[in-house]
Amino acid sequence: MELAPSTLNRLANSVLGAAPAAGAIACAVQADGALSRLAACLGAIGFAVIAVRDYRLGVSCRRATLVIRGYLRTRVIPRESITGITDFPAVRWTTHRGRKRWTPITAFVTSTDEISATRLHKERALGKLQRWARP
Repeated sequence: MELAPSTLNRLANSVLGAAPAAGAIACAVQADGALSRLAACLGAIGFAVIAVRDYRLGVSCRRATLVIRGYLRTRVIPRESITGITDFPAVRWTTHRGRKRWTPITAFVTSTDEISATRLHKERALGKLQRWARP
């Protein structure tokens, strides 16, 4: 089961990386020196990666694992290690060595500034995740 924010929300998230990437490309085109051009190109690549990751925010509920795709990192958690899903939203889980961990799910964090349809979509996705995680 794949859970992700709405398409409109995903596009809005990706703008946070796409806009600076476009600015970095403009800087690369106008740069005079090779070092300036290189720095601008590296910035454009980095922001493009962030734009793609921002678009792909979400959760994959597989048979034996939960895959959480965040802004900068993807975390794979074994299903049997999950001890709960909080309303924050975050996953509480325990490592194979017994260490308690907490991993936020940034894709479903709600804000008072967002429209009600977006918030409702995120709440439904979180509810599905909570039902999936029950033993």
